[in-house]
Amino acid sequence: MTKSIFIATAEAYSGKSVIALGLVNMLLGKAQKIGYFKPIINAAPQEQTDAHIETIRSHFQLPIAYEDTYAYTRPEALRLLEADKQGELIETIIRKYKQLEDHYDFMVVEGSDFVGQGTAYEFDSNISIAKNLGTPVLLIISGTGKTTAQVVSALLTALRSFEAREVQVLAAVANKINPEQVDDVWQLLRAQLPEDIILAVIPEDKNLLNPTMKEIHEQLGGTLLFGKELLSNQVDNFVTGAMQVPKFLNYLKENVLIVTPGDRGDIIICALQANLSASYPKVAGIVLSADLVPEEPIMRLLEGSQTLLPIIAVKTGTFQTSAQLWATQSRITPDNRKKIDLAIQTFERYVDVQALDQRIAAFQSAGITPHMFQYRLLQWAKRQRRHIVLPEGNDDRILRAAARLLNQDIVDLTILGNPEEITASFKRLGLEVSNEHLHLVDPATSDYYEEYAQTFYELRKAKGVNMDMAYDMLRDVSYFGSMMVYKGHADGMVSGAVHTTQHTIRPALQFIKTKPGVSVVSSVFFMCLPDRVAVFGDCAVNPNPTAEQLAEIAISSAESSLRFGIEPRLAMLSYSSGTSGEGADVDKVRKATQLVKEKRPDLKVEGPIQYDAAVDPIVGKQKLPNSEVAGQASVLIFPDLNTGNNTYKAVQRETGALAIGPVLQGLNKPVNDLSRGCTVDDVFNTVIITAIQSQNE
Repeated sequence: MTKSIFIATAEAYSGKSVIALGLVNMLLGKAQKIGYFKPIINAAPQEQTDAHIETIRSHFQLPIAYEDTYAYTRPEALRLLEADKQGELIETIIRKYKQLEDHYDFMVVEGSDFVGQGTAYEFDSNISIAKNLGTPVLLIISGTGKTTAQVVSALLTALRSFEAREVQVLAAVANKINPEQVDDVWQLLRAQLPEDIILAVIPEDKNLLNPTMKEIHEQLGGTLLFGKELLSNQVDNFVTGAMQVPKFLNYLKENVLIVTPGDRGDIIICALQANLSASYPKVAGIVLSADLVPEEPIMRLLEGSQTLLPIIAVKTGTFQTSAQLWATQSRITPDNRKKIDLAIQTFERYVDVQALDQRIAAFQSAGITPHMFQYRLLQWAKRQRRHIVLPEGNDDRILRAAARLLNQDIVDLTILGNPEEITASFKRLGLEVSNEHLHLVDPATSDYYEEYAQTFYELRKAKGVNMDMAYDMLRDVSYFGSMMVYKGHADGMVSGAVHTTQHTIRPALQFIKTKPGVSVVSSVFFMCLPDRVAVFGDCAVNPNPTAEQLAEIAISSAESSLRFGIEPRLAMLSYSSGTSGEGADVDKVRKATQLVKEKRPDLKVEGPIQYDAAVDPIVGKQKLPNSEVAGQASVLIFPDLNTGNNTYKAVQRETGALAIGPVLQGLNKPVNDLSRGCTVDDVFNTVIITAIQSQNE
């Protein structure tokens, strides 16, 4: 399984590049193929390439195309968020990420930069992306301009935001910390952070923070007059040359950039001479302001000099130019090998690399989000193409879902009904479908009608069925569709948009029958809650199961959960938790829990347990402190249909959760029932679930 880590921050210019370079360098010592993904970049590639991505790709020679390293530009992402289309944004990011993940041993994901419009959305979006990708986080906070208390508060606040969304933070980095604050920041954070979070406190380093003359030129624009070969000079200080030369010389500091009007030839010559003198600090470069260039004799003198500084001429005035220089932020670019090496050395010096490596290796995602769940379903369904029969060709929801399924090339479909009427309905709805993978069948005129009736008669004649009855029954779309599945002419069936649950299930019970060792057909709903997917069973089929049936439902639900990528942690629900309650209802749940433990000792199960204790970590710890299920249940088994059906509908309506199902379990071949109030999405998802179930057959 591919491992990954998400580099996140809550502010601009936090120093993510130092961490990214150090991480990739560390990981290349452990894995051969490292992928790099930044879901949201600042600008379109034709406008400006992302410095972080280009530096990582270039320095480590990663075999990854630039266009594969991102999903959206900042303006594109902002438009989606403002239009309340975060789901679309997340789904595209997941798809792009997964396409990369398949080709790499490890993925480093970098959060957005907090530069430009939309920063109000940004922090929450980064949490959501990390959550949906199932990646642990390395959290970075900058100490620039902050007191010790502000640094500590900022990091703890950001950490709590990730923890509230159940996103695991492996390491916290306080970066760019004033050297005088380092010890205090370390002690205060270490005392308040959880023990399992790795802490690094990195002091600010002007060699990493300060820009080069090349970056100054890119920031200001203007014309480079001299010194192209020295653009790598680092700028540590600024001074304005607006005074007389003797006083000006007193303001020169190491690696100083001088800003002066272009007509101050005296300052220019003074700067060149000071740079050559062993008595004065090194001068990094000169910016000539006010749209002025030196007079001809000065230019001739400069052109004849052997050692020249970078000299840039700009049109802006001295004050505006100085303001722009102060706002310049340095980026580690592919051509600055010195800074790249320093960044890697800084990471190795201040981050406990061994501990981080161990934490990454041991990380297990606590759950799966709805977006990732639906992405996986789609990929699993496409992995082995299946043929699904839809008996209700007279329902527009079925036809709309069928068109989506066919256009996305997921399954082959047979739709039952009058072919001419179905074709007319497709046209009326404005739907274009592929005929290659679509079959329209009228049961009464099908080539298989005689064969199916004969088979049904042979299977049910002991129950008093004669041939006339068999012919009559096989005109019914539910019986015909179920017989297609039984005979292997379809891999599964989805019905119930028009028909009752009993009408859908009865044929399957009569001749498809249950799997060996299974005595009861039951159901689960996959409840796609805002940040996780839970499995609810049984909310659709069995009105009042016995303890033995309840245990069987729990085991089947656990197997369904595992089949669809959700680790089963079973909660056997009741109106009391642990040993506190008495009465026939709670005793039934207690007995069922014991039967599950006896039949499947490998499963994590807790019961009886109340709903809040099952799903809320705080309540679970209070009521059942030693339970490995309480507070983190993923499969919730309801004691009866009344409780289960009402609960799933209440959760669905109150939280806006997507409920996929009911998904029937226990049959030899998959037949699934829709609610008569189902949506097109419900039909679409249930067909995909059915296709995946049939891949196991």
